[in-house]
Amino acid sequence: MMAVHPRRVRLKPWLMAQVDSGLFPGLVWLHRDNKRFQIPWKHATRHSPPQDEENTIFKAWAVETGKYQDGIDEPDPAKWKAQLRCALNKSREFNLVYDGTKEVPMNPLKIYQVCDIPQPSGAHSNPGSVPWEDNDVDLEDEDDEELGSSQPQVEMQESFPFLNLNDSPMPPASESSCSPSDWIKADPDLILHTDPPLLTEMFSTPETWISSLPMTDLEIQFQYRGKELGPPLIVSNPQGCRLFYGDLGPMPNQEELFGPVSLEQIRFPATDHIVNEKQRLFTNRLLDVMDRGLILEVSGHAIYAIRLCQCKVYWSGPCAGGSGIPHVIERQKKVKLFCLETFLSDLIDLQKGQSNKVPSFEIYLCFGEEWPDDKPKDRKLIMVQVVPIVARMIYEMFSGEFTRSFDSGSIRLQISTPDIKDNIVTHLKQLYHLLQTTQGHEPWPVQPPVMHMAAPLPVQ
Repeated sequence: MMAVHPRRVRLKPWLMAQVDSGLFPGLVWLHRDNKRFQIPWKHATRHSPPQDEENTIFKAWAVETGKYQDGIDEPDPAKWKAQLRCALNKSREFNLVYDGTKEVPMNPLKIYQVCDIPQPSGAHSNPGSVPWEDNDVDLEDEDDEELGSSQPQVEMQESFPFLNLNDSPMPPASESSCSPSDWIKADPDLILHTDPPLLTEMFSTPETWISSLPMTDLEIQFQYRGKELGPPLIVSNPQGCRLFYGDLGPMPNQEELFGPVSLEQIRFPATDHIVNEKQRLFTNRLLDVMDRGLILEVSGHAIYAIRLCQCKVYWSGPCAGGSGIPHVIERQKKVKLFCLETFLSDLIDLQKGQSNKVPSFEIYLCFGEEWPDDKPKDRKLIMVQVVPIVARMIYEMFSGEFTRSFDSGSIRLQISTPDIKDNIVTHLKQLYHLLQTTQGHEPWPVQPPVMHMAAPLPVQ
């Protein structure tokens, strides 16, 4: 039974208010000033657990527009999501800048930008007001639509607006521009065409270009007295993770105890492998007071730490400054550990010869002992190394780690078809070479390149 009286609701002010409210897990601003926000986009079905769909922006929109009434209508999470998707697609006040439903299947999300549409005086239409129509919602499985769509990858074109990925000229997208583009399906051999003024404009401030890269992937490495415990863990949750020990997990109504339920939960390794009895005893004593854990929050292009646990945590990293004194993370205080924009700016200064400082991107967390001090890392009971993967990629591009040559005469190369992250690496290489050829010149003169990108090798 459908709700009887659907309502006309302005999507823009309503949705912005919901992002501001913080009531929905994962619905957050990425750049408040630029009006970019993300929406968790888990593939909903009628068979999804009720608790997973109870507190979502999709249900809230259905309730707000009168398309669903609790206790009267049958819950239909897939339809709720389709309704909001249709409303966003229809509205000229929202622009999809990243579709991560295929790239991050474990934590799917979409990133939108709010657009300011001038309203002509006396206009009767409202671009942000969404009425209900019976044909608004496509009841086909949205998974099929997203996986089988013939539209080119919106996220790549939006992330690199000066590139013509579809063999069709287009201008760079600005932060305030939301005009739609006509897309043509890409040919196997892609040719990059650019205008010199456009590249000059983009690369005169490369920080703004690189800052569009996603910084969701963190590499976590546990070390007990210098011994690495297994391979590094990769965290791809766009909000970050919680490092903890024990059996207690986050609960929706007790976020002050264990943090948001939307964070990835990373448990410290056990101490069974430790041979030295005293080391095992002291390590367990620290682990016993880590039930609440430490939150590593990814916000915009920065990484923050929030200590909830009783165990004191000390740290070193890019934002700690040059002093060698111990840096403690005070309980319940938000501490910035890393900033991508600062890292990139320092790296460019180094590349242009304006600085001798090699920027760091590695973060070290020391649990239960002061750090840094006169003892090396391998003497500490519990150390955790945190690396923002995109920063390491950029650093290795600039330092030439990816440009070493090898004798491939007897090597049979096995290479997969590139995905979106491979394409990001390719464009980082292009930026690196441009910086190399323009080193020490202000502003950077950029000639119009014509670059032929070879067709991908067959998947092996």
